[in-house]
Amino acid sequence: MIKKPLATLGSGTLRDRAEALLEQSPAVAVGMAENPLQLLHELRVQQIELEMQNEGLRQAQAEIQAGLTRYADLYDLAPVAYLSLGRDGRIEQANLLAASLLGMPRSQLEGRRFGAFVCPTALPTYNTFLGQAFGGLGKTSCELMLLPVGHQPQLVVRIASVAERAEQACRMVLFDITEQKKSEEELQLAALVYRAIGEAIMVADAANQIIAINPAFTELTGYSAEEAIGQSSNLLNSGRQPPAFFEQMWHSLEMTGRWQGEILNRRKNGEVFTEWLVISTIHDQDGAVLRRVAMFSDITEKKRAEATIWRQANYDPLTALPNRNLFRDRLQQEMKNTLREGLSLALIFIDLDQFKEINDSLGHPAGDQLLIEMGARISACVRDTDTVARLGGDEFTVILPGLDDAGHIEMVAQKILMAVAAPFHLSGETAHVSASIGITLYPDDAADIETLIRSADQAMYSAKDQGRNRYHYFTAAMQHAAQARHLLGNDLRGALAAGQLMVYYQPIICLTTGRCVKAEALLRWRHPTRGMVGPAEFIPLAEDIGLINEIGDWVFQQAARQVGEWREMLVDCQQVSVNKSPRQFDRRQGRSNWVDYLQQIGLPASCINVEITEGMLLDDRPEVKERLLQLCDAGIAISLDDFGTGYSAMSYLKKFPIDYLKIDQSFVREMATDPSDQAIVEAIIAMAHKLGLKVIAEGVETMKQREMLSTAGCDLAQGYLFAKPLPADDFKGLLGAIGSSRDRQWLDVQPNRIPG
Repeated sequence: MIKKPLATLGSGTLRDRAEALLEQSPAVAVGMAENPLQLLHELRVQQIELEMQNEGLRQAQAEIQAGLTRYADLYDLAPVAYLSLGRDGRIEQANLLAASLLGMPRSQLEGRRFGAFVCPTALPTYNTFLGQAFGGLGKTSCELMLLPVGHQPQLVVRIASVAERAEQACRMVLFDITEQKKSEEELQLAALVYRAIGEAIMVADAANQIIAINPAFTELTGYSAEEAIGQSSNLLNSGRQPPAFFEQMWHSLEMTGRWQGEILNRRKNGEVFTEWLVISTIHDQDGAVLRRVAMFSDITEKKRAEATIWRQANYDPLTALPNRNLFRDRLQQEMKNTLREGLSLALIFIDLDQFKEINDSLGHPAGDQLLIEMGARISACVRDTDTVARLGGDEFTVILPGLDDAGHIEMVAQKILMAVAAPFHLSGETAHVSASIGITLYPDDAADIETLIRSADQAMYSAKDQGRNRYHYFTAAMQHAAQARHLLGNDLRGALAAGQLMVYYQPIICLTTGRCVKAEALLRWRHPTRGMVGPAEFIPLAEDIGLINEIGDWVFQQAARQVGEWREMLVDCQQVSVNKSPRQFDRRQGRSNWVDYLQQIGLPASCINVEITEGMLLDDRPEVKERLLQLCDAGIAISLDDFGTGYSAMSYLKKFPIDYLKIDQSFVREMATDPSDQAIVEAIIAMAHKLGLKVIAEGVETMKQREMLSTAGCDLAQGYLFAKPLPADDFKGLLGAIGSSRDRQWLDVQPNRIPG
């Protein structure tokens, strides 16, 4: 049987298809007659195959249509501008972004010549591009400037196209490079500025290696590009700034990315110059340092000129002292500091007596010479932190800030009077003058600068009225206090010889064993008329009038002999603490003989403990450190008294061989009720133990305080809980009582029941 492809049978019913087969082939008719069911079966199979082929065709057509739709969407919504141009340059097709760049809806673009959107100056470039695109050169591109259309600004675009010879259209892509061109122009301008600018520029990478410099850098420093590039950014470092200066600089750069300020740098030839430096940091997209740009200029001459102008405006040209202008500025600043610190300030007004006679008899040059020397003499009488100024003529002033002791004012005034009274040798002539001094205090005597100056001036005239060659306080109360202090100083000069000074002893208790292991020697003065004078009143006075060394040596000798007696008694107390004033470390007072004295009496140096204040460790004089180390080398223990109340110089605890820290009683007193004081005490104890130091708590008055200190690990304690300071005989009896019952601990004795 001949079979014809079913696809040629049409699409009628099964019967119609069968009839068609019969018409085409008689054999089919015969077959059907022989086996009609088989024929029907074959026809049904072919019908199913045909239906399946038709369904696949429909699916393929649907997929093609969907793909075309997606392509159209991608074309229209693409983030790249597409255009299709005919050979005549007319726009045949454009996507949405292309229409947006050209500033016109797509419906209005079709049929328009693209050249109509191009600036006239760019048309030759465009025509060349179009000819190349249709000339079979493959990919081609150019940059064009488009005309502004509507609200669309003028743009710069890069166009690229691909066109084949056989094609009648040019497919073109547009890129808006307006901002890019602006950036390029800005970079070109920056490069011109970089090379032409008068300020030196240095660019370093993240490793602080120089990667670029400009010509001004070479002109200013002397280093060529070949010499500088690849070097460290500290190529110009002069070594004049301390490490702290650069620490602050780098801290600012790390925190803000910028630093500016003055710095001393060195040129290639070794010359040091002052520059104004600005450093900026450039970061990458991840925030990491990419570049550091340094821009600087030489301001050496500017600084010199400014310094000259400032000095002329603020300093007296004759004496080189601050003039009235700078004096008022410093006085104003010191008055503010005084209020902030809660201390006092003294203003001393000095007017020379008989100065007019010097000018009249010896001439003005001699008078000028006297004024110059006068300024030097007054300056030698005060501290470095004080200000001496010449207001004009023969008037001088002294600002004494940061006062906590009125005795210092009197001492300075006396020194000035003595310095002025010394003869002046002026061009072969000897001259004598005196001074009248007025003293006023801030804030006690005045609340503002004008009143303060006026008060000092009035006090000076009071001194003149009283006979000159003297000083006078503005207030009667201050004058009375100064006189009383002067009388007390006179009494103190004879107190030692008169047997009025005594050494008391206060026990220092071991909190672990409860036994008295040390004692502190404390000076007392029994005045014949005033009774007991507190050490806070007469110790500073002894320092000011120069008696502290004599009295301090006497206290040490008394204490050394006393601890020797205790050793013979075989009691636990084998060491005595002696306070040493900072004035006793002064080289001008002679070498300390304490170690020699211990050798004379045969007392081990370990029996003495010297107590110093925190301020001693901050004194940078070489003799202070030298004498302190001499005591340590001899075996004398060192205690740091009143720890925490002053400037706690932690680094000095390692620098000096300190043995004990004494916690000031101001912290111990409130530690049972104030958590802050308790925390401070515990922190001091922990820190001291970490440094290998023992801790003594002062001012222990209650069992609660004692228990808290013991719990915190404090080693030793002293205070009224155990005993008040006692005269030597009473303290000796106390030690004897303890020694006769060595099996009992010190704390078994009821508090406050000890004599004294």
